[in-house]
Amino acid sequence: MKFLKEREGYFFSNQDLKRLILPLLIEQFLAIAVGMADSIMVSSVGEAAVSSVSLIDTIFILLINMFTAIATGGAVVCGQYIGKKRLNKACEAADQLMMITVLISVVIMGLLYLLKPFILHVVFGHITAEVEYNCNIYLMIVAASIPFLAVYNGGAAIFRAQGDSRTPMIISILMNIINIAGNAILLYGLHRGVEGAAIPTLVSRIFAAGAAFLLVYNPKYQLHCSRPIRLHFDGKMLKKILGIGIPNGLESSMFQLGKILVLSLITQFGTAAIAANAVSNSIAVFQTLPGIAIGNAILTVSAQCAGAGAYDQVKYYTKKLLTIIYGLMVISSTVVILVLPLIMRVYSLSPEATSMAEQIIVYHGICCMLIWPLAFSLPNTLRASSDVTFCMVLSILSMWICRIGFSYILGSVLKMGVFGVWVAMTLDWAVRAVFFAIRYKSGKWQHQT
Repeated sequence: MKFLKEREGYFFSNQDLKRLILPLLIEQFLAIAVGMADSIMVSSVGEAAVSSVSLIDTIFILLINMFTAIATGGAVVCGQYIGKKRLNKACEAADQLMMITVLISVVIMGLLYLLKPFILHVVFGHITAEVEYNCNIYLMIVAASIPFLAVYNGGAAIFRAQGDSRTPMIISILMNIINIAGNAILLYGLHRGVEGAAIPTLVSRIFAAGAAFLLVYNPKYQLHCSRPIRLHFDGKMLKKILGIGIPNGLESSMFQLGKILVLSLITQFGTAAIAANAVSNSIAVFQTLPGIAIGNAILTVSAQCAGAGAYDQVKYYTKKLLTIIYGLMVISSTVVILVLPLIMRVYSLSPEATSMAEQIIVYHGICCMLIWPLAFSLPNTLRASSDVTFCMVLSILSMWICRIGFSYILGSVLKMGVFGVWVAMTLDWAVRAVFFAIRYKSGKWQHQT
C-alpha cells in the first residue's frame, strides 16, 4: 500500500514512527497486564473484593480523566509549538501544564475524600455490606495516590509531545513491577484483603512521580520544564491548554460518568454480573490495546504537523496509522477470543459469572475489529488540530442517548442483563464512528490551531 511507504521531506520517517509506537505499545500492554494481574490476585480474596475494586476504580478513572485530559491539552499545545519551531514557547507550555495538572489533582483528591459517603451509598446504589466495606478501604488508600499519578501523567505527556515515548515507558515498567511485586507480597504472602492491592498502587505511583519529576526538569531534553521551578500563572498559555484540555476532559469525564451510571444498573443484576463486568473490562482492554497506544501516536504526530500547517501530512499519517491500528486490532481481538477459555480458568469466578464474561468478550472483540478505531483513534487527529468542541459535543450526546439510554432499555426493559449494557456501549461506538468520519472528510477541523 502506497501510503505505508515513506515520503521524502515529511516530518516522521517510518523509523521515527517505529521509535514512537513500539514503546507506547509496550507501555500499554504492561499497564493492562498489570491491571489484569491485579484483578486476578484480588479475585483470590473473593468476588466481593473484585466487585469493590472494580467499582472504586470506575470512580477513580472518571476523576483521573480530568487531569489526564489537561495533560493531553498541554501535550497538543507543546506539539503545535514544536511544529512551529518555537521551542521556548513549548517549554513555557510544559511549565504551565505541570503546575495546573498537579493543582487539579489535589482538588480531585480532596473531593474524593469529602464525597466518599455519597459515592458509597448513592452512586453505587444497592451493594452488599461486604462490598461496601472493601470499597471504603480501597478508596481511602488509593485516593492518596492521585497527585502522584498526576505528576507522572504530566511528565509522560511532555515527553510524548516531543516524540519520546521511551522515557515514560521505562518509568511505567518500573512502576508496574513495584505494583505487581507488592500485590504478590501482600495478597499471597501476607494474605491481606483489598488493602493488599491498594498499598502497592500508592507506593508505585509515588515512585513514578519522583522519576518523572526529576526527568521532566532536566534541561538536556528538547522539551523540558524550567529550573528552578517557576510557580506563576501564564493566563494566555493556560487558556490555550485549557481550551483543549477542558473540552477533552468533559468528554472523557462524561464517557466515564456514563459507565458509572450504568454500573448502578449492573449492581441490580447481582454480584455475579458485577464480577463478570469487572473481569470483562480487564480482558477487553487487551483487544483495544493497539488503538489506545497508537492513538497517542496520532495525537503527537498530528499536533506537530498541524502546528506547522502541513495538513497534507496530517492526513497522510492519519491514514497510515489508522491502517496499522486496524491490522493490529484484528490480531489482538482474535488472539484474546482464542485464548479466552484459558484466561477464564485463572479467575476464581462462579460458573454464571464466567459464562457472562465469555459472551461479552467475544462480542466486544468483533466490534473492536469493525468500529473502535474510527470511534476513538480518528478523533485524535481532530483534537491535535484543536477541533475539540465538536469531539466533546458529539461524544456527550452519543453517550447519553446510546450508552445510558439503551443500557436501560436493553439491560433492564428487554432483560438482556449485563450483556445488554455492553451492546448499548457498542451502539455508542457506532454513532461516534459515523459522525467522526463525516467530520474528518469535511475538512472543517483544519486550520484551527
